[in-house]
Amino acid sequence: MKHEPICTYDEAVEVIREVGILPLAKLIPNHPSLDVITPSEQWHTDDDNDPWRWRVRFPSDGSAAYGKFLKKKSVLVSADLVSALRALIGSEQSVEERYEGGQLSREAKELYAIIAANPGIETRSLRAEAGMKAQDKKKDFDRGLLELQSTMDIVISGVTEGRDETGERKGGWRNTSFETLGDWMRGIGLAEEQLTRDEAQAKLEERLFSVCTPEAVKAFRKALGL
Repeated sequence: MKHEPICTYDEAVEVIREVGILPLAKLIPNHPSLDVITPSEQWHTDDDNDPWRWRVRFPSDGSAAYGKFLKKKSVLVSADLVSALRALIGSEQSVEERYEGGQLSREAKELYAIIAANPGIETRSLRAEAGMKAQDKKKDFDRGLLELQSTMDIVISGVTEGRDETGERKGGWRNTSFETLGDWMRGIGLAEEQLTRDEAQAKLEERLFSVCTPEAVKAFRKALGL
């Protein structure tokens, strides 16, 4: 699958709708990624055509869910495929049940509770609330967030401007914000589909695999455990 280089946010939205799942960086063979289909000189310019800024516009306007959902890497998932992907990589058990069953770390459980109680909480505040501000706690913090993203319990919902202790903005400092998947879906008015694993697989095969090369389909199947 090949795409002409794109230069605008609206073009990127159309690509996500077309391909279904768009990694931020190259991840799936013979499948587009945001960094490949956009000019390198547009990145990190901090203007409207900076794809690094687009990555958090997609979840903000409801075009796509964003998070480290596949192979511990950041991907954008078209809104119409969110429920299907969640049915495949998520769990029918609650966070608490998975923790009690030894399937989820204590850090992930605690982070989820804080995010659920504070939709849109940004990284700095989340670390403080969880008691993980110390440098030696950063790995546990990052691992907990990755656990929750890999099962789509949480999503990256945007960024917030950094502020100092007086509330004044600090230029150049932005923090990632998180929400539970349910809160994000409700916020953009996206109804959750209750799909069985077989139904979710069928939807992905019809919607996603129909536009993928054989190499990409094989890689997606492996990543999704199909």
